[in-house]
Amino acid sequence: MKLSYIKALAISVFALGLAGPVVAAQSAKVFGWVEEGEIEPEGIAVKIKLDTGAKTSSMDAKDLDRFSKDGDEWVRFNIELKDTDTGKLKTMEVERKVVRNIKVRGAGGSERRPVVMMSMCIGDQVYKEQFSLKNRGKMNYPVLIGRSTIEHLGLVDVSKTFTSEPNCKK
Repeated sequence: MKLSYIKALAISVFALGLAGPVVAAQSAKVFGWVEEGEIEPEGIAVKIKLDTGAKTSSMDAKDLDRFSKDGDEWVRFNIELKDTDTGKLKTMEVERKVVRNIKVRGAGGSERRPVVMMSMCIGDQVYKEQFSLKNRGKMNYPVLIGRSTIEHLGLVDVSKTFTSEPNCKK
């Protein structure tokens, strides 16, 4: 009797399509909570934190300068990075078109942040996603990858770090 109940339950699960997420989870790529990434097309190597508590990805951006270009809102900013070969800090200037602005509320009040499209190589894939920009001081992880991007990546195993190096074909 017990075996037929289990068979009936298994048939019901498959018939209802509930096994799909389980099968998908078994074949999905697994990333650690910290990974290496590369901002494209500039080829800027960055440490990224996969942050399941954030919806939108964000990036540490120094010297934010909003300007107008061809009637559109743009932003120019600097990305500070530690050179992986020398360990020295270097700065790279980047410009992107602003796709929207978000209002972020926190303990210190609220502020308006620009959101730009960035292409990020993670593992062997390039993901074009929205990133909010904010000078976040000296952060261990200058890039936070939020749920909107994580859902395209795969799964996050919080017990792992640096599971794959960025390897996107140029």
